[in-house]
Amino acid sequence: QVQLVESGGGLVQAGGSLRLSCAASERTFSTYSMGWFRQVPGQEREFVTAIHWSGSSTVHADSVKGRFTISRGNAKNTVYLQMDNLKPEDTAVYYCAADVGSLTRSTWSRQAQYWASYDYWGQGTQVTVSS
Repeated sequence: QVQLVESGGGLVQAGGSLRLSCAASERTFSTYSMGWFRQVPGQEREFVTAIHWSGSSTVHADSVKGRFTISRGNAKNTVYLQMDNLKPEDTAVYYCAADVGSLTRSTWSRQAQYWASYDYWGQGTQVTVSS
């Protein structure tokens, strides 16, 4: 059982930045592809960004391209989400997720944006952007 713990959420003004972290409990973290999703109450969970287990490829939702950056620190079993130029519409609960399948990049890139592709989820962290 993989445990994921997010941190770093909070309240920020529009145009500001936040950095979310997601720490995994397993040493085999380096073989997991990781994703970030977000959800607003009453709406479906939305894909934000993901990184392949190799660290060599990332995918982003169009709404965050150029503003959000995903990275991973395998030595710390942690994935990061750097969020810059935040907008009020970025307000949501942010979840990290782990795909333990060690997929090839081509296969992973086709399914990374679907929440059903992930095996484990964190509890979420609230991000609120004020206008």
